[in-house]
Amino acid sequence: MQDQHIASAFDRDLEAVQAQIMKMGGLVEDAIRNGALSLESRDEELAEKVRAGDKVIDNLEIMINESAARVIALRAPTAIDLRLILSVIKISANLERIGDYANNMAKRTGVLSQIAPVNDSAGAIRRMARTVEAMLKDALDAYIQRDAELAADIIERDQEVDQMYNALFREFLTFMMEDPRNITACMHLHFIAKNVERMGDLVTSIAEQVIYLVTGQHPDEDRPKADHTSMPAGS
Repeated sequence: MQDQHIASAFDRDLEAVQAQIMKMGGLVEDAIRNGALSLESRDEELAEKVRAGDKVIDNLEIMINESAARVIALRAPTAIDLRLILSVIKISANLERIGDYANNMAKRTGVLSQIAPVNDSAGAIRRMARTVEAMLKDALDAYIQRDAELAADIIERDQEVDQMYNALFREFLTFMMEDPRNITACMHLHFIAKNVERMGDLVTSIAEQVIYLVTGQHPDEDRPKADHTSMPAGS
């Protein structure tokens, strides 16, 4: 009976931690969507909302880490349960970093709203961000459903984000060469596009954690990567 009581308490603790993860994930999805929308619509009020929400995301990560540490200290989890708890900690860290990147996007809205727009670059970034947001939603679903196949599909989809980033990178170079007045705006926009590309990498890391959680095996290290803008010459 005592063992059953301990197991029941452990299950409740895990459910509480996973509920916090899903809440955090939902807030990060909102941050990606609203950060990109504020950029495209030049809505500084919405951008400020994203920036304020980043504090909530940061606090949730702290709460999740404290809850996970408490579960490890009090419940003496088995190897499988410990794998779940460690995955939760890593997923929350990735979510927090994605939130930081969304916050960075919102920070630049105020600057870019004072500069003439460069073609439809902000719209292209928003479309890229929507792709990442959809990947994140699926990654969280894969986590809850313990769906390694869906997680593997998300890893493949990161190539689409990389390709969108590559296209934007080339566009920004063209715009800056055609008219030096575009340089300031393009530098800010490129920084944002790179942040969105990094968000995709972090979502991919969440998907990899799901695969590890389900199978006990980490995916191959040399996952598909289509961003070649940072590679050294001759590679």
